[in-house]
Amino acid sequence: SLRTPVSDVSGLNNEPEHDVIRDGSAELMPLIVAGTVRVPPDRLEAFKPHMQAMLEASRAEDGCLEYSYAQDVAEPGLIRVFEVWRDQAAIDAHFQTPHMAAWRAAWPQFGVHDRRLSAYEVAAGRPI
Repeated sequence: SLRTPVSDVSGLNNEPEHDVIRDGSAELMPLIVAGTVRVPPDRLEAFKPHMQAMLEASRAEDGCLEYSYAQDVAEPGLIRVFEVWRDQAAIDAHFQTPHMAAWRAAWPQFGVHDRRLSAYEVAAGRPI
């Protein structure tokens, strides 16, 4: 593969999934998508199979380095979202997939609301 990890300037990070990636002569900046969505607590169990299907399909996509959901232990119905993508092109392709369309189409019947996600460009990472 033409993609090889480039460790951060300090040399402290050897985790390729969060390093800048070199593709040929261009550097690709990984992106983190993080935030929350809300599901009424009484609909969460019924919504979980849709969450699982979305996780499996997204994790199989080219350019998906990490994709996860977590239920907040203090706030029932608050779902924390964390994703790592190789680059913006991978996220753009993700938004065009059939599983993304099915995911969004399911939101109204399960009361998914208050979606607050942001994308962050990663210049370097290191363990703490």
